[in-house]
Amino acid sequence: MIALDRLRPHTGAKKSKKRVGRGDGSGHGKTACRGEKGQRARTGGSISPGFEGGQMPLYRQLPKRGFKNPFKKIYGVLNIKDLEAFPDGSVIDIESAKKSGLMGKRFDLLKILSEGDIHKAIIVKAHAASSAAIKKIEAAGGRVELLSDNEVRL
Repeated sequence: MIALDRLRPHTGAKKSKKRVGRGDGSGHGKTACRGEKGQRARTGGSISPGFEGGQMPLYRQLPKRGFKNPFKKIYGVLNIKDLEAFPDGSVIDIESAKKSGLMGKRFDLLKILSEGDIHKAIIVKAHAASSAAIKKIEAAGGRVELLSDNEVRL
C-alpha cells in the first residue's frame, strides 16, 4: 500500500527552472543565454507587439471604418403578446418592463410592436408604437400614451 507521505511525481514529470546568470560553471553564465549584443540582449529590450521594425504597422495601414454615434437612441422592443403577462388594468412603462424582466437594463426607450394578440385593457406608456399595435390595444379596451424621447430617459 502507498502512503500519502511517500507520493512523488513520476520521473521526468517535473522540470526544474533554467537558472541563468549564475556563473560560467552552470553553462548559462556570462550573457545569461541572451547572446552578445543587440536590443534583445539589453534590459528592457523587448519589442512591443505590433512593431514591424519601423515599417508602417498593419493596424495603421488599414482604413478606419464606420462611426459610433454617442447619442444613438436604443429602443427596447416589446410585442403585444409580451404585454399579456401583465394583469388587467395595469400601467406598463419602461420601468415596469425592466422590473418584469421582459426588457434589458441597457435600453433607454420603449417601443411596442404588434406581434400577437391582447385581451386585457391596459395602459401603455411608450416612446414609440406601431399603428397596428395601437389599434390592437385600443380594440381590447386599453390605451397608448406616446412619450417624447426626453421623458423617462434613464
